[in-house]
Amino acid sequence: MVTDDARHALLARLIDHAPMFPPASLPSVEALAEDARAVESSHAFMLARLVWPASALGDVSSSERAISAVLDAPLAADTPVAAVEAQYRDDLESLTGLAGEIYVEVPLDDALEGRLDALVAHGLRAKVRCGGGEVPSSGELARFVRACRERQLVFKATAGLHHAVRANGEHGFLNLLAATVFDGEEEAALDESDSSAFALDAESFAWRDRSAFPDELAHARRERLHSIGSCSFFEPIDELEALGVLAR
Repeated sequence: MVTDDARHALLARLIDHAPMFPPASLPSVEALAEDARAVESSHAFMLARLVWPASALGDVSSSERAISAVLDAPLAADTPVAAVEAQYRDDLESLTGLAGEIYVEVPLDDALEGRLDALVAHGLRAKVRCGGGEVPSSGELARFVRACRERQLVFKATAGLHHAVRANGEHGFLNLLAATVFDGEEEAALDESDSSAFALDAESFAWRDRSAFPDELAHARRERLHSIGSCSFFEPIDELEALGVLAR
């Protein structure tokens, strides 16, 4: 989507809504109701796919929402989902063809670059876990962002991104966006904890003395960071409203 508003270029379809996953862990009926509330929100432009366990796809068989299926059970090749999310495995070829977009979660260890090379070779995308049971360091996450950029590999991020800006040892999603957009300062952007260092309005997205404009932001979202997974749609919205980025 072409836009001359930097807020839309950076934030449109940012949040993959995952209400059945921790820490929300809602039962399917409640999860669908919460997602319907997100669809009706005044900020629904930020809503991307509904993330759902493959084992429970029968619960959303009549949904009009685009589904990203998390492979906790086998998925037939003809299952109509928009995307698939899986853990890294040696037989990556078994994932190909399951959906138009396939995101494979990679550990942030010494084998990272080799695994990313394998994803590229199989036409797959990357997924990184930013929190949950273990929070990666800014250096580890910066290494992932740089490695994806070098390979022109699209990725998504999940877990732990409950704050707009880094706080209490947890990564912020504006930090991750800044690390994605501003080449060469990934770790510093991820370490930033001063919310006043960020600015986002119709004209540009800025962090410290770096600025990017709608075309650059749209490119970063299209070719680098596709989306972030969040069990809550409204927590990120509330954070952006508190910062004055979105109107209440």
